[in-house]
Amino acid sequence: MTYWEMLAVFAAGIGAGTINTIVGSGTLITFPVLLATGLPPVTATVSNALGLIPGSISGAIGYRAELKGQRDRVLRLSIAAAIGGLCGAVLLTVLPSTAFETIVPVLVALALVLVVFQPRITRAVQARRERDGATDAPRHGGPLLFTGMLLASVYGGYFTAAQGIIYLSLMGMLIDDSLQRLNATKNILAAVVNTIAALFFVFAADFDWTAVALIAVGSTIGGQLGARVGRRLPAKVLRALIVAIGSAAIIQLAVR
Repeated sequence: MTYWEMLAVFAAGIGAGTINTIVGSGTLITFPVLLATGLPPVTATVSNALGLIPGSISGAIGYRAELKGQRDRVLRLSIAAAIGGLCGAVLLTVLPSTAFETIVPVLVALALVLVVFQPRITRAVQARRERDGATDAPRHGGPLLFTGMLLASVYGGYFTAAQGIIYLSLMGMLIDDSLQRLNATKNILAAVVNTIAALFFVFAADFDWTAVALIAVGSTIGGQLGARVGRRLPAKVLRALIVAIGSAAIIQLAVR
């Protein structure tokens, strides 16, 4: 890499770490930059996954106040994230790099619809529970959420773009909790997926250490910036930001 390319990758890491902590989809910043430096798609994907681990951890630390009381939930969903992340990493090494390109925009679009209508759907589900005599939602989302998070994590281990938005839409639908607390959980799960996938990649795929280091430092800084900004956003503003970034992600994925 030239010095200018290194600076661009570092700046992309800061941007990705910030956006990942607040919403997700930071890969849509780093991945094109890595490709522009001349890295092959799979090498860029692997390098990106490795580099974003410190950013995910940094963002999770920044949201530590919102994680209080969520230990059991995080542990349960982390199992799904770990299994799915490993499966996705394996798929990346055996499938063509374009295998998910058609389905990804559809997944992100569906997730955005769920995010937008989540308050209305939650009220409808709650009303149905009351009619059935069961007023409490499953504390951890039940088997349906575990399965959904497992499948989302397979995708996350494969590519990660907009993974956080998919997580938030699933948890928002099936867990009765604030969006900020669910966002804190999302950051932990993203860190689990990235770490599991990265451990596999270290032994099974090629990566660029320079890119990894630059993204790691940048995303760590971005994780703290994202936590400072994201924790101050009202739920409506955070939801609007998710939709805006997710819409941009769909456009970029569709035309790439």
